[in-house]
Amino acid sequence: MTFITLYPWLKALHLAAALVFASGVLAMAGFLRMMPAVPGDMAVAVIGWDRWVTIPAMLLVWALGLGLASGGGWIGDGWLYAKLGLVLLLSAIHGVQSGQLRRSARGLPTQRWPAMPIIAASLAGIAILAVVKPF
Repeated sequence: MTFITLYPWLKALHLAAALVFASGVLAMAGFLRMMPAVPGDMAVAVIGWDRWVTIPAMLLVWALGLGLASGGGWIGDGWLYAKLGLVLLLSAIHGVQSGQLRRSARGLPTQRWPAMPIIAASLAGIAILAVVKPF
């Protein structure tokens, strides 16, 4: 099979993984926002979901996205670098959130920060860049 015949399937899998990853990052931001009011068992469940669903989705997003960019000949395009920067930002936010969640589950204090608007703006930027490819 050639890249051209696989492209729609790779793109669909990339999009599905991106939706799962984005949902996990947004859900964790909301969960961390209300963390003091949440029982410890709930934190353990969220950690399990993150480990078995959100992290694999993130890795799949990166692998499929880089494969699509390479196969599509977009390496070197400005829009792709901007998109990669936003995906890297989301991945970093996810890492910070994961650390906060683990610390909170152990009863250690965590610092709150407004991740939700940053996540939403990043996701909107990624969608625009991927569809329009403006530069």
